[in-house]
Amino acid sequence: MSGNKSTSRSFDMALFGRVMRFVQPYRRRFYLSLVLALVLAVLSPVRGLFIQYTVDKGLKGQTGNIPTWLNDWFDAISHGDMLRFVVLISILQIVMLLIETVIRFVFTFSTAWLGQHVVKDLRVTVYNNVLRLNLRQFDKTPIGTLTTRTINDIESINEIFADGLIPIIADFLTIVFTLATMFWMDWQLTLIGLIPFPILLLATWRFKNSVNKSFIKVRNAVASLNAFVQEHINGMQLVQAFAAEDREMGKFRKINKEHRNANINAIFAYSVFFPVVEVVLAVSLGLLVWWVADQRIEAGKLVAFILFMNQIFRPLRVIADKFNVIQMGMVASERVFKVLDNNDQLPEPTAQALQPAKVEGSIAFEKVNFAYEAENWVLKNVDFRIAPGQTVAIVGSTGSGKTTIISLLNRLYEVEHGRITIDGHDIRDYHPDALRSQIGVVLQDVFLFAGSVHDNLTLRNPDIPRNKVEEVCRLIGIDAFIQQLPGGYDFNVLERGATMSAGQRQLLSFARCLLYNPAILILDEATSNIDSESEQLIQQAIDKMIQGRTSIVIAHRLSTIRKANIIMVMERGELKEMGSHDALLAKGGLYSRLHRMQFEEENVSQ
Repeated sequence: MSGNKSTSRSFDMALFGRVMRFVQPYRRRFYLSLVLALVLAVLSPVRGLFIQYTVDKGLKGQTGNIPTWLNDWFDAISHGDMLRFVVLISILQIVMLLIETVIRFVFTFSTAWLGQHVVKDLRVTVYNNVLRLNLRQFDKTPIGTLTTRTINDIESINEIFADGLIPIIADFLTIVFTLATMFWMDWQLTLIGLIPFPILLLATWRFKNSVNKSFIKVRNAVASLNAFVQEHINGMQLVQAFAAEDREMGKFRKINKEHRNANINAIFAYSVFFPVVEVVLAVSLGLLVWWVADQRIEAGKLVAFILFMNQIFRPLRVIADKFNVIQMGMVASERVFKVLDNNDQLPEPTAQALQPAKVEGSIAFEKVNFAYEAENWVLKNVDFRIAPGQTVAIVGSTGSGKTTIISLLNRLYEVEHGRITIDGHDIRDYHPDALRSQIGVVLQDVFLFAGSVHDNLTLRNPDIPRNKVEEVCRLIGIDAFIQQLPGGYDFNVLERGATMSAGQRQLLSFARCLLYNPAILILDEATSNIDSESEQLIQQAIDKMIQGRTSIVIAHRLSTIRKANIIMVMERGELKEMGSHDALLAKGGLYSRLHRMQFEEENVSQ
């Protein structure tokens, strides 16, 4: 899913069939667009015929290709008055033009309407699948790439309908009906006008291939730009802190240059192709004039054929471009369907999946092994049990597997060997929503969405009333801090809580967790990088939160976990020691050494 590269290939009918399945709910609108395309094609040569009739009748009194009954009708209405005849046929032309304009408006609106509804359904389907992907997919896929798939690439699929498939059908039918009319009027004159056509077909084919390659490079460059900008905006603090602006700007210039060059190549192809079309059209018209002058053909027929040639060349100018629109839409759809086909997600829960209203909170890891990448084990044969209501602290160096334990418990990743149970039931037997509703998680890096404080606390859950939010905030002692904000609970929090301190964001995350009243509480480095004053408030909040709950606390500062019933010491993915604070100190093992080292560091810092 992370790949960005695409190459030109033959049209994939199976892939096109998958796209068309999203048209099924709107097939009536699709068929309406096809019918309108046919009507427009039938009407396209009519005006040319009327112009021929007007010129020939006005100059020589000839009726040309107009049916006898229509000519008789004009004669009866105009009473032989040529001025009156010209006025009548001009009114008829205007009426036909208005009818064609209305039909073309409905046609254009219908195709755009169809494309937008397909895009809406496809985007919902893709995002729904993204929401259910296992976290390992987000570990190895840049956020900007997924953003491109969900927004830019799906928008390209819209263009298949709005500017590609149906408009191409309409243009093709117009060319067919116009050519048929020309052959019916004068097959020799038609063949003379089509003599330069092989040159145009060759130029169109070369143009299509050239632009297609350029557009593929443009799409790849857009995906790279999105991923780069998304990543560096999120990490702007780090970029500026290390004075890396110039270096990162150099990388951006390189990607942006690739995007520019791809667009310039496409522009060059357009700049060559359109003049070629104009030259071929001019040659065709010159041949028509030469043949008419030599054969003494009626002036009206020449005027009509000039109009018909323009009607043929006008769609040919853009038909290659529209083929590229379809091709790029197919390239985009291939990328989008790769996201949809990604089945690395939790299996759908069965009807027998457990959905308890409340769990007691006993937890057991039974010989659990796990690796983010094959054979690179992060957890090795981890085995422990936690009784309901116990507070367990997990300590260890960075990379020892502490956070992985809680990620597996929350079933954000699937266990590869062994099993994890809650209240004696394998967590895979629970409905994922029911399981996660029983587990409250407070992370070190608190994420706040753009919106009000209230929306961030409830995650826009309408079932949580305002008075409950305020009650929970008073319980853990943050109501006063919130009331001091401009607007209180309606204060607008910027994305990621940029205007708040780390301690304030952490306190909000505690309230958010407690609002869902979980039976199992997980605190992952919740007091790291917090000043002493904020840490005291947070510690008071923690003491209130863990009452009556099974709690797992991951902490770097060993002084904050002395009250834990059990302390687990992890090293390189293995559970090395387990016991109370005093027992582990008395043992003189790994925990005792970690405690002594941290105690010495604190004394030195003082």
